[in-house]
This record gives sequence, structure tokens and C-alpha cells, in this order.
Amino acid sequence: MQQNLRAQLLDAYDSQLRSASETPSAASVELMGPLRLVTFAGGRGFITYRDLGSLTELQVRQLVPTALDHFQRDLSISRVEWKTRAHDAAPGLGQALLDNGFVADDTETIMIGDADALATEVPLPDGITLRTVVTESDVRAMSAMQDEVFGDPVSEEMAVALLNRMARRDGMQLWVAESGGIMVSAGRLEPVPDTQFAGIWGGATRADWRGRGIYKALTAARARAAIVLGKTLIHSDSTEYSRPILERSGLIAVSSTTPYRWRR
Repeated sequence: MQQNLRAQLLDAYDSQLRSASETPSAASVELMGPLRLVTFAGGRGFITYRDLGSLTELQVRQLVPTALDHFQRDLSISRVEWKTRAHDAAPGLGQALLDNGFVADDTETIMIGDADALATEVPLPDGITLRTVVTESDVRAMSAMQDEVFGDPVSEEMAVALLNRMARRDGMQLWVAESGGIMVSAGRLEPVPDTQFAGIWGGATRADWRGRGIYKALTAARARAAIVLGKTLIHSDSTEYSRPILERSGLIAVSSTTPYRWRR
């Protein structure tokens, strides 16, 4: 039963999410064989695909440098991400990426499940409140908090990207949990047009606030918002920290994804 459900969810993921819906904020997209070569504002390239068909290992090894060259020729591109999935038939891809200067990032688990399974009432610790953020100052504060939690330098890049997304009014929602006006946890909800799905992304909770149910409550709030928008499935690329919370809420691990990153 569980294996059948996993197969159904994975098929929905592949058929509904691995297309233009995967990159709603793209500045431009070019097709190269099975690949989608996506350019984002801020000098970021992104490579994805529905599948690689029946390409041989030799053909895969030839495809990688050709795709990378597309971005290398554009001097405004400073970095490129190639998103791989563990369930794909992609002979030799990982080694080909390493041979062309990409570096493997942490692997994350692809989790999918019914929105209803997440949309439970979760008691909040005293003094914690949840809300959406819409003002530029709040978006910048949220982005800075997430950078700090992830151990990254606070930068303008994500804040600007989020503000640009909000200006397009594509349905994205930004949620935070606060204590005394201080943001202690945050995450995005991204409904995917013309699909059953909404994604939950960017989950970050300050270390001294973890283990109190705050992230679970924030996730439940986003799931309830997704249901209001008519979405029935939730998906997420989950870290080792968020995966157990989503599993306890009924989401299922259907595969994994490893991003490979190249920097100029």
C-alpha cells in the first residue's frame, strides 16, 4: 500500500512539477535537448529537466560541458546549479558534473503528502504568534534571519528575489513566527499554478527556539493556506532537520535531490 502511494506521488511530482512550473521566477529559459537552461536575476543559472530519456553515459558526458558553456558565455552569470534527482536514469551524470567543475551540495529528501495531513492545529508556546509578511522591511528582516540560521552571510540577493516575486503577485506567501516582535522561524508557501501542488520552502528556525513545535505550527499554517488556495498536495525538499517533522505529519519520502553547483 505504502509503496503504491509512493509511486503515485512520485509520478505526480515528475509529471506536474518538472516543467516551467519549477522555475516561476525565471528571467529566461532556453531548451537544449532534454534540458531546461534557466537564467534568474542576479547572475544565477539553473539546469533542470523532466528526464534524460535514453541518453547513454557518453551522451550525458557530452551534454554537461555543452550546457555549462551556455552559461559561461554569459559573463553576467556567476554561478550555476544543476539539480539532480536520485530516481532518474542518468548514467554517469554525477561524475560528469564533478569533472566539469561542479561541486555536490547536501542531498535533501523529496517529501510529498496530502495537505490535510499537515493542516492540523498545533499549540504554540506562550508568546509566539504567526503571521504573513508583506512589507519590504519585513521581507528583508525575514531574509536576513534565514541567512543567519543557515550560516550564510546576510545578503540582499534573496530579499530582492522575494520582493520581485511579491510584485508579480504569483501567490507566494511568506510566513513568520515571532516572539516579542522578533522573528524566530520563517518559511515560504509557493502554490504551483495548474497543478495539485503547493511547495513549502525556506524553513528556518533559530537554534535556541527549536524543539518547541514552532516549525510544525508554521508548516501547518502554510498547509491550511494551501488548502484555501485549492491545493491538495504539499511538496518539499527537506533537510535532516525538517524531514522528521514532515514524516510525523504523514508526508512520504519519494526520492532525493542533490544540487551540484558551479561558480565562475
